[in-house]
Amino acid sequence: MASQNAPERRVFLFLQGPSSPIFAKIADRLEAKGHRCLRINLNPGDQVFWRRKGGYNYRGRGGNDWRGYIASFMDRHEVTDLVLLGEERPYHQIAIGAAREHALEISVVEMGYLRPDWLTLERDGMSSNSHFPVDPEKIVEAARALPEPDWTRRYTQSFTAEAGYDLLYNLPNVFLWFLFPHYRRHALSHPLAEYAGWVMRLAGGKNRKLAAAALIDDILAGDIPFFVFPLQLQTDFQLRAHSPYNDQREAITEVLTSFANHAPREAILVVKVHPLDNGLIGWQAYMDELASKLTIDRRVQFLDGGDLGALLSQAEGTVTVNSTVGLHALQIGKPVKVLGAAVFDIATLSDQADLDQFWSAPRPPEDAIRTAFFRLLAAAIQVRGNFYSTAGTNGGAEMIAQRLHDRSVNQPGGFVDPPPRQRPAKRAPGHV
Repeated sequence: MASQNAPERRVFLFLQGPSSPIFAKIADRLEAKGHRCLRINLNPGDQVFWRRKGGYNYRGRGGNDWRGYIASFMDRHEVTDLVLLGEERPYHQIAIGAAREHALEISVVEMGYLRPDWLTLERDGMSSNSHFPVDPEKIVEAARALPEPDWTRRYTQSFTAEAGYDLLYNLPNVFLWFLFPHYRRHALSHPLAEYAGWVMRLAGGKNRKLAAAALIDDILAGDIPFFVFPLQLQTDFQLRAHSPYNDQREAITEVLTSFANHAPREAILVVKVHPLDNGLIGWQAYMDELASKLTIDRRVQFLDGGDLGALLSQAEGTVTVNSTVGLHALQIGKPVKVLGAAVFDIATLSDQADLDQFWSAPRPPEDAIRTAFFRLLAAAIQVRGNFYSTAGTNGGAEMIAQRLHDRSVNQPGGFVDPPPRQRPAKRAPGHV
């Protein structure tokens, strides 16, 4: 007979994670605590990053075939917990539906809100799926006894390591696709097309860096008010699932049109491309043509690289769909207007006025909610670590495994039910 004081033995099922060893490391630590860890591999890249016991290969089709398999797997192995990255991926959405029917605990791991050396760990999901509180009074109360986070950077990771892991994940999927013939990727572009785009961008990287630094110096040296609009990755589910836009070009059109019609005539708008953009879409060409039609081509600047922090610190405000750049702006007390669903779109923290009003009267965050929000965010749904360094994955895996073991995800005070945010309805194509 088992001892009444023996720890509960749970069964953790891991689905797709980042192109990183961190999921395997989390599993190692959970098993050291007495739990069982399993993984379903959906493609060869998944196998590469799960070189341990407990792996099962699913080579069937998506849709109903996958739904039946995952539900049967949960029953057969008596799964208690589901751990994954990217809860909006089609395979994951089906698995989450099955997990809820089986009353499993669902934990989502993602890049940290508080980058560069933090990771996110949330129950059920992020953005419009997030259970993090949205009521300012509840946030202030929940954070009352929490200390200021230690903002000292602990871990570093290189672009080379990130690119190497990405190649290690995607190249087997391209060349060994026949091992999982029915797998369908969630990304919008083929990996080889993305790599071709990256090669082209790397070839001109030095010139872009110099041009970006010169443009930032000119902007900061001028006595002209300016706003920042950071672009996101077209393939990012924060844009695809948690915004009203069908395509980032719709967001660009809305922002530039509003700026043309309502921003002070002396103000300029700085549009910055995402640092990991693959270059397959000509954002600058689209923006330049639109700005010309709106007769604001001299008031809109396109930035590809450079010190974003320097811009944010001097900007009148930041407009974002739901990029974590908005968090960085709020952290230094700058006004932020959110256009999609975001964990930081909270009254008295982000500006709740319409975009048209934001340009002329941007409201900065109130100090009390800003301090409380970042303390609660760091304590409840962030852990220190990263995906692409040995020290960062070790540290992150240790903390994530401990929280999963303790059932302390979203604690203290970072969980309200039902989720308090609504998923934005998608606009009709062509609507601005």
